[in-house]
Amino acid sequence: MSTSNTSRRHDIDALRAIAFALLILYHVGMFYVPWDWHVKSAYPARWLELPMSLLNQWRMPLVFLISGLAVNFLLGEGEQRRLGYRAFAWLRFKRLMWPLLFGMALIVPPQAYLEALHNEATQPGYLAFLSQYFTFHGWPEGAFSGSDFGLTWNHLWYLPYLLLYTLSLTAILHWLGRPAYALRGRFRSLRGLRLVLVPVAILLPIGIWIFPRFPYISHDLLTDGYAHLMYGTFFLYGYLIGRDPGLWAEIARLRWRTLGLALITFLVLMSLNEIAPDAPSTPFDLAQIFVIYLNRWTWLLVVLGWGHHGLNRPMGWLNYANRAVYPWYILHQTIIVIAGVWLSSFALGPLAEPAALILITAAVCASIMYVIERLVPGLGPALGMKRRSRDIGTAERLDPEMARNSL
Repeated sequence: MSTSNTSRRHDIDALRAIAFALLILYHVGMFYVPWDWHVKSAYPARWLELPMSLLNQWRMPLVFLISGLAVNFLLGEGEQRRLGYRAFAWLRFKRLMWPLLFGMALIVPPQAYLEALHNEATQPGYLAFLSQYFTFHGWPEGAFSGSDFGLTWNHLWYLPYLLLYTLSLTAILHWLGRPAYALRGRFRSLRGLRLVLVPVAILLPIGIWIFPRFPYISHDLLTDGYAHLMYGTFFLYGYLIGRDPGLWAEIARLRWRTLGLALITFLVLMSLNEIAPDAPSTPFDLAQIFVIYLNRWTWLLVVLGWGHHGLNRPMGWLNYANRAVYPWYILHQTIIVIAGVWLSSFALGPLAEPAALILITAAVCASIMYVIERLVPGLGPALGMKRRSRDIGTAERLDPEMARNSL
């Protein structure tokens, strides 16, 4: 298959849609798995822990890697670059900031209200809650996620993180020039075992030295040091991979081997979690960190390899999926929380309730998108829908296919 700079990469379009579909299903699962979340179902499903643990290792790294790929496709390389770094950064700023602000003002607050209500940190009455919420003063500890700041962006944390990495990358490319191109060439020359181990080796110092200082991902933009280095590295990997046909052919060639390695390393990781010593053990910790990043990277290679092998072709559902990725991402978690709380009052049971929750989430996302596209198109950019404008025309001239709906 051609992977030239002028051909459409259907596999990347498809993988972006699949990555966000998995994210939506993961958040539905969070309503049932016995882990802490904003609100919980009366039907805990312990069996979900294993598949969600597997997915949790690489779901967000995949999203950021694909976002890095999209930046490469939009910005272009060498003679193919037709937009300055500053102009590109400004376009991305507007593309990401407007939905973030709109989402924090209108989409996210219902989640905070229902969580605060569940935690008995507020009284029934959404308008009364909003009157306090928009004072931007801190709430009692544990009222809702982000309550110590007075407001929250909940699942929309991805947008400011992506904006930070995009602006940082464009600044680095602008100031480094040739060294940046040399790094890209070295990365794209990786083959065989080096393609598996070198990216893992780059990640290891993050787990060894940075993670102990930031032992959990907080989604606080200013203090989330481990998340920034880890997610930022996967974002950079996506940019470095770019369109290079030789590297993509190698990733596809290794797909069976990386699949086997990914399954083995996940089983090893689960076993290590079971036998973890009570007291800190440096050899054990180092082995666990290595297996974590090896498992994480090999799953990404599996997804990219099989995607390039089987999805790089026109598919009827891709056009809608590309338009829906951004608005569905912005809307989905609030719908899950509202619908989950509402469905809980009907006692539907452990099978009917999650099935209904998935159907309602999809139906409401699709309906809101349909109404806005046809009746209120001016509101589209607030949910990430692209409008016809001078800015969008400029971006599309860079890559008519990838520019239309990339995050």
